Amino acid sequence: MSHLPLPPLGTPTTPSRLQHHGLRPLHAAVILGTRPEAVKLAPVARALDDSEDFAPVLVNTGQHREMTDQMLDRLELTPHHDLGVMTHRQQLSDLTALLVGKLGEVLRAEGPDLVIVQGDTTSTLCGALAAFYERIPVAHVEAGLRSGVLDNPFPEELNRLLVTRLTRWHFAPTECAGTRLKSEGVPADNIHVTGNTVIDNLLWTQSRGVGRSAFRTPRRGILVTLHRRENQGDQMRAMAATLLRLAHRNDVEILLPVHRSPAVREVLLTSLGNHPHITLTEPLDYFDFTASLAASEIVLTDSGGVQEEAPSLDKPVLVLRTTTERPEVVSTGAARLVGTDPDAIHTATNALLDDPALYRSMADARSPFGDGCAAQRIVTRLAEDFASASPAGCAVGAATGDILAQR
Repeated sequence: MSHLPLPPLGTPTTPSRLQHHGLRPLHAAVILGTRPEAVKLAPVARALDDSEDFAPVLVNTGQHREMTDQMLDRLELTPHHDLGVMTHRQQLSDLTALLVGKLGEVLRAEGPDLVIVQGDTTSTLCGALAAFYERIPVAHVEAGLRSGVLDNPFPEELNRLLVTRLTRWHFAPTECAGTRLKSEGVPADNIHVTGNTVIDNLLWTQSRGVGRSAFRTPRRGILVTLHRRENQGDQMRAMAATLLRLAHRNDVEILLPVHRSPAVREVLLTSLGNHPHITLTEPLDYFDFTASLAASEIVLTDSGGVQEEAPSLDKPVLVLRTTTERPEVVSTGAARLVGTDPDAIHTATNALLDDPALYRSMADARSPFGDGCAAQRIVTRLAEDFASASPAGCAVGAATGDILAQR
């Protein structure tokens, strides 16, 4: 595994490695379709755009239409292609088939030298698979996450495993993720520990001083996100009942941005819509969500990205799942995996609110997710690998063939 040294943030872009070898800039197709992908690929897309080595092409699958569109402009991302694949209550099999076909058409039209995907969504899997079919090497941002349970989270855990087999560059966010990839047989030279790009974007957002907290009162803020498929239905109703119990405390305000999934909205809006200590909102844009996270005291979540962002702002996290693919955040003490049992959630939340020493121990725990330089490391590694694969005067296409052969 490699660990790339990097100059501090703000250092001018290094001279073009590819132009030094007489090569044109690389065409890099960056594929995203969900809000978390937009957040985590925004720093990569900006770094590619700032580099003389790359000509990025941004492809939005539209997997999370409203939630992604509202923030692309604010993240300074302008898609070159927008596929608009989603329909009401679409089945995963239908979405997968449609995405592979449409992404294949885009890749054949653009002819990129590499494809960059992030994380574990259906857009990620289909982007990597379409690239494989077109014999284009794949770079996977946030590689190596595992829960160890094939259908939890569903379908993300399977997606991660499949994308790993299709990937040339595995950009692992932590040492743990990199070690896990190596244990699965991924060549060490293809694994690069970079930190997590979500921290890059968090720092970028904070530096702009924009965004407004959605908390309405000065009470102690509990920020909640709930949406995972495995938590929907009766399990989510039980969790909503637990939130109602917590809301009876006079010292708290529970803020819950309600996911656009009909299955989530049916439960949460009906169960929680009338309590004065509970604030339900539409999904917040990234800037307002970040401001709300900074204003909170405790975070309860079944999300993945929030487990990464909250510790960087010194917010204790209770993970409302039975597994996590981010065990580092638990092992450092910044988060607790409390599961989905309503009584366990209630007890753990009250303990954090009532025990200052316990709260301080979690808030002060070290974040394992990096220093905000992950995107620069990714772009540096890609440029260096293409340059080293091509002798002076060789065409970029030949370099792509050499890189592909190394997968």
